[in-house]
Amino acid sequence: MNFQQLRYIRAAVQHDLNLTRVANELFTSQSGVSKQIRELEAELKMDIFVRRGKRLVGLTEAGRSAATVIDRLLQEAENLKRLSDQFIGEDHGRLVIATTHNQANYVLPPVLMRFAAEYPDVEVELRQGTPTMAAEMLLHGEADLAVATEAIDRHAGLNTFPCFSWDHVAIVRHGHPLSRIACPTLADLAAHPIITYTPEFSGRSNIDAAFAEAGIKADIRLAAVDADIIKTYVQLGMGVGIVAQMAITNDPRDAFVTIAGSSRFFRPSSTKVAVARGSLLRSYAVRLIAMLAPHLDLRRLTASEQAPQSDILPALSPFSQRPDLHVQPELMHAGQA
Repeated sequence: MNFQQLRYIRAAVQHDLNLTRVANELFTSQSGVSKQIRELEAELKMDIFVRRGKRLVGLTEAGRSAATVIDRLLQEAENLKRLSDQFIGEDHGRLVIATTHNQANYVLPPVLMRFAAEYPDVEVELRQGTPTMAAEMLLHGEADLAVATEAIDRHAGLNTFPCFSWDHVAIVRHGHPLSRIACPTLADLAAHPIITYTPEFSGRSNIDAAFAEAGIKADIRLAAVDADIIKTYVQLGMGVGIVAQMAITNDPRDAFVTIAGSSRFFRPSSTKVAVARGSLLRSYAVRLIAMLAPHLDLRRLTASEQAPQSDILPALSPFSQRPDLHVQPELMHAGQA
């Protein structure tokens, strides 16, 4: 038995038993993967996979249990490597962050600027995708931590902690009729086409809930995965945009009018950071989490059980009261130069 065989088993499960994809991911041949899997099964004296001819079509009952053990073994092997790295050089290494476009573009920049100044020898890689993809990257050991709003707090294998709360705001281009109304209502917004996030991104559920609770049917004319796309179509005059407030606060452009008081229409959302339960975090990963969530008791990061949300929420600050998350104006203007 060797770790490579265990990696083949884990990858086969992750890729829905498609050995061609496993071989491509692990830079080997499909026949080599099949051979190694059969050798492991022979050594264990049990079938891990159900076969139909040469094809894998499912996991046996023993195979399902084996897959759980294999995941745990590979995670502990990675923990051992991280432990070694801690003692060799804790200020050197690589940090992989699974996140969404909005977090990568409008939350992480000021944080990563400070982090880079403290850890110049740490390479940071941002892997962007949906919140569900971010959670899966953590669960599969492909990222060290995840930062998102939706989905990442729904997995038993992750410890998830809120960092800060934030609001949605409505935006229009200059000259739009809504910009001339002193105190518009949600119905006033709904009188125009709405441009906002797709359902799995950036608190879209809170936007839908606001219209539903008011008994208003919104005309969602266009839905997109990130605020930049939403703002592009708002600028073209296609409708009213509803975006995360940091997409306006941390944007150097002055191309939009934020509708006064529009944040009151929507429930607050929260950005969260997640780590795989039982994973050993490098010291610089813990430091980055502390930058995102300074209220957090860092001892909880490696706890086997997730702390109750009620223990953390009272200390949660809104984005508007977190100047450390705001891009400074001089940096905005420098970026425009």
